[in-house]
Amino acid sequence: MSPAGIIFDFDGVIADSEVRANLSLSESLTAAGMPTTYDECLRDYYGHNWQETQRRIEARFGRALPADFRETHRTRARARFMEGFDAVPGAPAFLDTLGELPRAIASSSRAEYIGWALGLFGLGHHFGGHVYSADGWDRGKPFPDIYLAAARGLGVDPATCLAIEDSPTGAMAAIAAGMTVVGFCGAGHIVDRAAHGEMLRGVGVHHVAHSFDEIALTAAISR
Repeated sequence: MSPAGIIFDFDGVIADSEVRANLSLSESLTAAGMPTTYDECLRDYYGHNWQETQRRIEARFGRALPADFRETHRTRARARFMEGFDAVPGAPAFLDTLGELPRAIASSSRAEYIGWALGLFGLGHHFGGHVYSADGWDRGKPFPDIYLAAARGLGVDPATCLAIEDSPTGAMAAIAAGMTVVGFCGAGHIVDRAAHGEMLRGVGVHHVAHSFDEIALTAAISR
């Protein structure tokens, strides 16, 4: 049965951004005297909003981040993103197949960044005003709030929604919202796709897909 709506995570699902995001975060933290590797960033902060990421960083190092950290990090990240940043392979073509099916983005990232990236990719028209950001929220993913907000904004029952997530944190949020969840393993940061798929299955996703063609089959959407 086809879903009544599709809700997409952004980073690692629409934007092939996680390598650049986690490299720049590791560089920013190391520059601030908090040495952190790319792999540690991916392990510890992947999928969380900034508020939770900051809490985790400060707990790890036992001190506050510099007051200007987020702004200086944003500048570094934007520069790295301009080095060939693009959409996840298959995402634009998949969006083109959806017709009038309601769809939204439910992301931990800043709304301004999401809007900028969608404009860069030429994909903003697919979502209109249905871009939902948990940035600034005390309860980001893995809590279901952002997914429930997206479903409410679309006017669709969460139980009839398909959610597409690449991180365990995000997948837990969508599962908690009562959605059918596809664990997506098609972006550049996922080196061992089989292992990542098993990790997503371990948190309870209903399906695993390695490409948008597989998502189309899973969702029973006619292409």
